[in-house]
Amino acid sequence: MDIIDSIILGIIEGITEFLPISSTGHMILTAHLLKIQENEFVKTFEVLIQLGAISAIVWLYAKRFLTNWNLYFKLIAAFIPTGIFGFLAYDFIKLYLFSPVVVAISLVIGGIILVLIDDKIENNSSRWMSVADISYKNAFLIGLFQCLAMIPGVSRAAATIIGGVFNGLSKKQAAEFSFLLAVPTMLAASGYDLLKSNIAFTNDQLLYLAIGFLVSFVSAWFAVRLFLKLLEKFGFKYFGYYRIVLGLVFLIWIYSQSVN
Repeated sequence: MDIIDSIILGIIEGITEFLPISSTGHMILTAHLLKIQENEFVKTFEVLIQLGAISAIVWLYAKRFLTNWNLYFKLIAAFIPTGIFGFLAYDFIKLYLFSPVVVAISLVIGGIILVLIDDKIENNSSRWMSVADISYKNAFLIGLFQCLAMIPGVSRAAATIIGGVFNGLSKKQAAEFSFLLAVPTMLAASGYDLLKSNIAFTNDQLLYLAIGFLVSFVSAWFAVRLFLKLLEKFGFKYFGYYRIVLGLVFLIWIYSQSVN
């Protein structure tokens, strides 16, 4: 891994983390294309650049976090299912599901679902004045949707946004709730990953971590602001088409590599 790899992965993480196209899937596929060997440093790097993306959300929504304490409890209610299932299934998921084939299939299936539901929720209106007004029950149900994102390629953003829409939020509110829910979810997942890692970094590796973190932060900041505009104007279907095409291309590529 070198500086160029750290920049590319930082950009991919920042752009895809909060879009319904699966950041984990893109990271696995990108690392596969760049022929980056999976090791303890690479795993730690991927965790650290996720924290960069989270930091962009904290920065963008700092006022909401600091002034609406009721929102914290709703986010905790939504986080509970993922926290429980994630802790229980962590080793199984890391061992058996983190592969390009699983990612590609998940991208295609998730893309089809996004396309199919887009027309049904095109004119969906909100039952709530703001995301903080959502009930604890509905917040918890959104958290159950988020559990589906434990499968690489499903997309945490897609699962929680769809869950939000089906629990009374508008598309924009669902996206914002998804952004906010990412903070406790990814902090917990990243923290757990870091606790399990035991590595001493070289000076070059510290540089790669710093570059990846910064690039991820900036990329996520721009991606979130742009995504809300695109979601309001175009809905989910174009993200679904993208997922389907990307997934099929990688399935074909993976098959051709196995034949050769």
